[in-house]
Amino acid sequence: MVNTENEGTQTKKSIDQFPEEARRILLNIASEWGNVASCDSPEVVQLKGAMTNEVYQINWPAVGPSRRVIVRIYGEGVDVFFDRGMEVRTFECMSKHGQGPRLLGRFANGRVEEFINARTLSAADLRDPEISSLIAIKLNEFHNLHMPGPREVLLWPRLRGWTKKALDLCSAEEAKEFSLDNIEEEINMLEMALSRDGERTGFCHNDLQYGNIMIDEETRQVTIIDYEYASFNPVAFDIANHFCEMAANYHTDKPHILDFSQYPGVEERRRFVKTYLSSSGETPSDVEIEDLLKEIEKYALGCHLFWGLWGIISEHVNDIDFDYKEYARQRFQQYWLMKPVLQRS
Repeated sequence: MVNTENEGTQTKKSIDQFPEEARRILLNIASEWGNVASCDSPEVVQLKGAMTNEVYQINWPAVGPSRRVIVRIYGEGVDVFFDRGMEVRTFECMSKHGQGPRLLGRFANGRVEEFINARTLSAADLRDPEISSLIAIKLNEFHNLHMPGPREVLLWPRLRGWTKKALDLCSAEEAKEFSLDNIEEEINMLEMALSRDGERTGFCHNDLQYGNIMIDEETRQVTIIDYEYASFNPVAFDIANHFCEMAANYHTDKPHILDFSQYPGVEERRRFVKTYLSSSGETPSDVEIEDLLKEIEKYALGCHLFWGLWGIISEHVNDIDFDYKEYARQRFQQYWLMKPVLQRS
């Protein structure tokens, strides 16, 4: 759920708010460019929609092309969700693969990234057939990246770890409200029902919402950004998460409100899956397409547990202005609503 370089912006701020180490990195970057008019007084604009980190666009007036970078300040307490060291290593590896922005500098509680000259997608863009096809092709490429580290599926141990953390943080009333004492049983049930030999696994983004996808309007090249939650997982989980994110619009007055009537219909899902499978160079059979579609729908249950637990924990550890608890409530409601439907399929 980590929105980043979105078109909407918040109040302009000053570089003085950043840690000294971050300011030094920015000054060094601007000095090396040579065409910046005033290295120590750039425009600082906070970008809207961030729910894990604070994200800023730094703009320097310059002779010739404008000079920009992105500064990311890590959210307090969110390291419970991922290994920050592994995330930085993933970021660096993705850059080497030409898959995302370059890392320009690191400081104690954040980093400076290359500014990508591309547009961040909007919620509506996910429904555009051409853009959706480009995402499907890029996602297949992403899943097949050769990344360092263990290739074991992380979904199930991550869900169990988050359940334990949620129980540690919640009051007895909250735990009862969200049926947290029963969640591990649900995780066990899902793992037994969904895990199978030979299922498609790959390096998954695990947070493929519109704010984490950028497009170059001229070349139509799609770039996937923000790898905090990335890990090896079943590809059906990653695609299911992308479909579930079509229920969200994080640039409204109530960004936490989800509308599951916007979940893609059967033909929209089938078109995405067919493009995804075809992008490997082989024509998938109808059976292959239908099997993956069924798998994706069942993994959507895992997505609801994933982000439901995320919302509960975030309510206790993150002070970003977002109604995490109500968001969690909607994800768990959708889980219990869809569970009997998908179990019958």
